[in-house]
Amino acid sequence: MVKETLGCMMKFPASSRLALLALLLTLPLTGCLFRSHTVAAPAGSELQSASQQALIERIEAQSRGIRTLNATVDIAASVGGEKKGKVTEYQEIRGYILVRQPDMLRMIGLLPVIRNRAFDMVSNGSEFKLWVPPKNKFYVGQNNVVPPGVTGLLALRPQTIYDALLLDAIPAGDIAVMESGTEMVLNPHTHKPSRQANYRLDVIRRGPKGWYLIRKITFNRVDLQPDRQLIYDGNGNITSDTRYSDWKQYDFVWFPSVIEIRKPADEYQVTIGIVKLTVNEELTDEQFALAQPPGAQVVHLDSPPTTVSEATSK
Repeated sequence: MVKETLGCMMKFPASSRLALLALLLTLPLTGCLFRSHTVAAPAGSELQSASQQALIERIEAQSRGIRTLNATVDIAASVGGEKKGKVTEYQEIRGYILVRQPDMLRMIGLLPVIRNRAFDMVSNGSEFKLWVPPKNKFYVGQNNVVPPGVTGLLALRPQTIYDALLLDAIPAGDIAVMESGTEMVLNPHTHKPSRQANYRLDVIRRGPKGWYLIRKITFNRVDLQPDRQLIYDGNGNITSDTRYSDWKQYDFVWFPSVIEIRKPADEYQVTIGIVKLTVNEELTDEQFALAQPPGAQVVHLDSPPTTVSEATSK
């Protein structure tokens, strides 16, 4: 457009060209020949800054500050993906979660309407038990063992829930590296996706084959709260992807009220919505005890199913 305008101007005499140039210089004030557009501000408005050490200390402070959790929650789950060729979503249910540092967890789900127990799961950090009354089955297994071929909610282990609820401090021996990046967020003013700056802590660990990425923690720049945690295996594969949102104060402790846990390889997702939360109250050993009900069928989840039908029925 500029070349065309200048070309047209050269056809006029010199005195006319000067007059035309003066006219063009005044046109931007009228807006007749020019277009403008508004550039949206970052979704979080003013962004905060932090150092690498400040982010590390924020994670450590939260890890030290939460000894126990006693939560009433809403639990939603879905299974499936590329392997299954479809995704099945389950009805949201009410439940309860108890957590006690360093490794105890109990999670109870209630059936809709009648509110009888749909499941009851406890873990001591290494072994877990799962009672499913509607199927009269009592599952037992180890937190770190998922047999080959087992996917969906049968691959759910309490440690996954525990690690998502309580962000672990960065242990001695691991190295944390800070990087700046951006993420897509929903602009609260326009309700449209937009890019916003963030910080990431890449946590590196030495293994038998050398250094590898074990965790990636993302912090939004609005309030510097963690909004995502990725956990990797020794081969660089994502084992869990957890997102945190809607942080609130419970008993003077900041905690996310929505936690979305996704296990890509196992093809399931669990979303936990906090309805009520009490932090750092005393929890007894009896609250984490689950005995095998008389007559229940015992299923060992450490062993792979012998047939496809058996795996489906469990």
